[in-house]
Amino acid sequence: MTELGRRERKKLQTRQSISDAALELFMARGFDDVGVKEIADTADVSVTTLFKHFPSKESLLFDEDEEQESALLGAVRDRPAGTSIPQALRDHFVEAAKGHADHPLFADFQRLVRSTPALRTYAHRMWMRHQEALAQVIATDIGAPEDDVRCAALARFALEARDLIFDRPDRERAADEVFGLLEHGWAADQQA
Repeated sequence: MTELGRRERKKLQTRQSISDAALELFMARGFDDVGVKEIADTADVSVTTLFKHFPSKESLLFDEDEEQESALLGAVRDRPAGTSIPQALRDHFVEAAKGHADHPLFADFQRLVRSTPALRTYAHRMWMRHQEALAQVIATDIGAPEDDVRCAALARFALEARDLIFDRPDRERAADEVFGLLEHGWAADQQA
């Protein structure tokens, strides 16, 4: 891995400073009661600089999109031999839920997102953007055509399952039930 140059480090620091300022202000006062100029001032940058790093006010809270997609696709691509795709996705979501739940601000962050329609919509739209990439990785893995509807369905259902899992007190059990259904189908589940 190559070391980042001074310029790249400075960009990352600026981006992090903006993100931290936004999170702090949003958590203290709510998303709708904080303006972009106030965030820029708190981060000691111009509004123009803020928008060079983040395309919208909503995106200030969701800055791990690329990392999330990479980890999601890696869960399928790099899964252990003998592990099914639904099982690999289940394991990925359980680990992600544990990591998020352990963060001291997770519950407050979730409340902020759930209580703000613009954030709820943005978060869902952002997360579902991964559907096509996930469907393609699944299709490649099983040797199906790129536009295989089964792969698209599995990708969509798996991505939608994340919120169901994260909303349950026993996330691991919820993941077992949801991905068990994806693994075995409804008919098999009803016979068990």
